[in-house]
Amino acid sequence: MLRRCSGYPVCVIFKGFRLSLDKMVGEPVNVNEFQELAREALPKMYYDFYAGGAEDQYTLKENVEAFHRIMIRPRILVDVSRIDMSTTVLGYKISAPILIAPTALHKLAHPEGEVATARAAAACKTIMVLSFTSSCTVEEVASGCNAVRFFQLYVYKKRDIAAVLVQRAERYGYKALVLTVDTPRLGRREADIKNKMVAPRLKNLEGLLSIEADSDNGSNLEAYANETMDASLCWKDIEWLKSITNMPILIKGVLTGEDAIKAAEVGVAGIMVSNHGARQLDYTDATINVLEEVVHAVGGRVPVFFDGGVRRGTDIFKALALGAQAVLIGRPVIFGLAAKGEYGVRQVIQMLKDELELTMALSGCPSVKDITRRHVRTERERLHAML
Repeated sequence: MLRRCSGYPVCVIFKGFRLSLDKMVGEPVNVNEFQELAREALPKMYYDFYAGGAEDQYTLKENVEAFHRIMIRPRILVDVSRIDMSTTVLGYKISAPILIAPTALHKLAHPEGEVATARAAAACKTIMVLSFTSSCTVEEVASGCNAVRFFQLYVYKKRDIAAVLVQRAERYGYKALVLTVDTPRLGRREADIKNKMVAPRLKNLEGLLSIEADSDNGSNLEAYANETMDASLCWKDIEWLKSITNMPILIKGVLTGEDAIKAAEVGVAGIMVSNHGARQLDYTDATINVLEEVVHAVGGRVPVFFDGGVRRGTDIFKALALGAQAVLIGRPVIFGLAAKGEYGVRQVIQMLKDELELTMALSGCPSVKDITRRHVRTERERLHAML
């Protein structure tokens, strides 16, 4: 018989013996299985904060499901006895085209927070983008490991806050700035409103900002963001940002060819196709559906990176085939961290690397540069072929 046992997930009872199903299943065999481990490990408020999206969560589902409608076209009789997944990002060599996306408040998932995540990035020889809303300071993360790190930036109404944080990041060896541009206001995340989500104070802002946001009608995270975010930020402010840093600037939150062209024109070092993990505006397209439009608009002038819905090595392969130089992963990292700390993050990245390596071998691609547009067929192409 099945029974839920105290302190365990569902258990199986056989004549007085008790064995939890998660022990029967054993270690996770794919990234998706970490999500359920995280659900078991985290308080509901924090799990919902990490897992949830905006409003009806249509785009949240589509970010993942849109990948399922893209088919791979493998090539045969290619020598794939050696697979090289390495690539470069802004001149930095990484072991595979997988970066850690900026995600907030890792200490809600694990006591070591972003320091543990950064150590995992270093062990996996990849790049971590530290979130502006990190629960560890830029200095703590920098001293915790020797990974190549980028710093994500939001711009607040008090512009001097951005300047101070950028200078701190540059001083402590962060190699690039990732400006997130899709958040003039915070998206409506209804799970956080229902849970009355209370976010801890941001460590990087200690001594720089003090706002007590009223959260009687929802999450204090939403109230805080609406008090602080600079809704006036626009294209001309890229020049201001360039004037306060020598770090290359990547722009995160591009979803159209028109904005990709503008980004290239103002001289950013790279573009990240992202809908903020479907946490901002619901009913935007899944990012994989707009990736190719952005790639074509840029025309090779700057590298294009991809963020949103990656859960399999096949997803990474598809994004690379459609023109991304590398992908960023967010929620899977958080779920791995919540389940098993630094080791969980390393497992998540390694699983994706292993799946990508297998996909490349079975598709006839011995290196990342061998993955081409002809290796995938989109839903639109399949429908057109049926006409």
